[in-house]
Amino acid sequence: MNQKQIRNFVIIAHIDHGKSTLADRFLELTGTITKKEMREQFLDMMDLERERGVTIKMQPVRMVYRPQALNSDSEFILNLIDTPGHVDFSYEVSRSLAAVEGAILLVDATQGIQAQTLANLELAGEQNLVIIPAVNKIDLPQARIRETKKELADLLKISEEEVFEVSAKKGTNVENLLQAVVKKVPCPSGEKNKPFRALIFDSKYDAYKGVIAYIRVVDGEIEKNQEIFLMATNSHGVAKELGYFSPKLVAQEKLSAGEIGYIATGIKEPERVKVGDTIIISNLKSQISNLKIAPLQGYKEPKQVVFASLYPQDPDDFDLLKKALEELKLNDASLTFEIESKEALGRGFRCGFLGMFHTEIITERLKREFNLDLIVSRPMVVYKIINNKDKEFLINSPSDWPDPQVIKEVQEPWVNLRVIVPTRFLGPVSELLKTLQAKYINTSYLSPDKVSLVYEVPLREIIIDFYDKLKSVTKGYGSVDFEIIGFRPGDLVKLDILIAGKKQEALSKIVPRNQIFREGDLITKRLKKILPRQQFSVPIQAAVAGKIIARQTLGSRGKNVIAGLYGGDYTRKRKRLEKQKKGKKKLARRGELKIPSKVFLEMLKK
Repeated sequence: MNQKQIRNFVIIAHIDHGKSTLADRFLELTGTITKKEMREQFLDMMDLERERGVTIKMQPVRMVYRPQALNSDSEFILNLIDTPGHVDFSYEVSRSLAAVEGAILLVDATQGIQAQTLANLELAGEQNLVIIPAVNKIDLPQARIRETKKELADLLKISEEEVFEVSAKKGTNVENLLQAVVKKVPCPSGEKNKPFRALIFDSKYDAYKGVIAYIRVVDGEIEKNQEIFLMATNSHGVAKELGYFSPKLVAQEKLSAGEIGYIATGIKEPERVKVGDTIIISNLKSQISNLKIAPLQGYKEPKQVVFASLYPQDPDDFDLLKKALEELKLNDASLTFEIESKEALGRGFRCGFLGMFHTEIITERLKREFNLDLIVSRPMVVYKIINNKDKEFLINSPSDWPDPQVIKEVQEPWVNLRVIVPTRFLGPVSELLKTLQAKYINTSYLSPDKVSLVYEVPLREIIIDFYDKLKSVTKGYGSVDFEIIGFRPGDLVKLDILIAGKKQEALSKIVPRNQIFREGDLITKRLKKILPRQQFSVPIQAAVAGKIIARQTLGSRGKNVIAGLYGGDYTRKRKRLEKQKKGKKKLARRGELKIPSKVFLEMLKK
């Protein structure tokens, strides 16, 4: 294939603005998928994506297009990557942008520009991609076509005539948009005669073929069965199979500069294949040292902002959980994990995620794809501790929190929070933001009826349920995006939970000092409701730095020891009651209180 006939592009948009539907029309228009095979959201391969109506994984597909309207007999190879729209999967978007030369920026005509629209546009700008703007859902009666086109034109500093009007659902003007991709997106710039280099932008695991690397060929070409070398991990493999996405894997004999495809590496150890690595031919390895072959610029390592512990409900499933996480990390490079153990829960993993939705999706995939029943800890952000010796270290679990006497300063991550809402909801949203420990930055109007609010806020304030609250007060019209801006001092302490005098690290929590009494009271009261009764009374306490700040007492299981005594002197009954009381005290001293795992599971629920 002539490199000049190749176009590589992505569709970027806010969540639910019609990316997957537009991709469906492209597949139909190019004949990649027949009408008989077509189904809605064709490129959303997971059942989870279909159920939620959300793209979770990027999905590449190769289409052959013969644009008759361009008065050309040539056919073009269009490599499309359908990308997620949720803020938690922005790392997926950034990786796909590095593999292409152009992007369709899609905006819903009923909602206009949203927070993730701006975030994705900034990512595309960093890669210097050609942007083709389009307003979608023009067929809906509530569509604000003119206003949305003006918003886009003002944002991109172009004329309104350059913004396409399409209906992805009905196919209106979709072919005009595809023709614009052919005309405006440049062909790949790599050279076929140079040594082979390819960038890994994604991967997955196959039990028979090993790790399958999704690649963008930058220079040269590779043929089947050639030996390959991965530069970052110093790993060798063999191109057992290579080809392109249609969207299923279609094998071919070689891949050349400018193409997007896959290589079945034969490597069975997932950790040896990393996203952002450069693949070359093994016999060219000697040219690395004399700088004839340089590694391609990879990706910035994503910064995990939410941490949660995952434990198998059945301890025997620990190895299965480890294998599952390794395979998921291949498919989701932003996931991190390390082994940890807790006395109450056994062995598990401390995992890092890019947000709450990312956490929810990963745990759901573990349950569905690997049949794992999990106990999931309450998500927590990472904190920075500076001790008395001015040494800094990061904490992502309450169990790692040091003694208060050695802490000089606690710092927590802050974010630049951007909220975009219709102006009619400005009052309720402002009231919601006042409930956070937030610092106002600015307000800007994207249009007469749409406003953008920017605040600086601690990350812990927004990771749990802020998005749900925002959707509630704006009737679904609000959108949010955030960016980590660094660590700032915070007055935070560790809240310890003691049951029968024994500290339960699995229930510990990091909270602001001014909320310790409220949190301690809530946790102890809830534990009192769900803990099973024992033969002796059980104290449930919340403590900070060894000082008890809240307490509840779980009463003992009742047994009527005087049921068989009728009449007579009351002292006989009293003796039995005193004996029972002493026995319960003895049990409390000697008895080992075992807390069922379901109690921890219940406490970790929202």
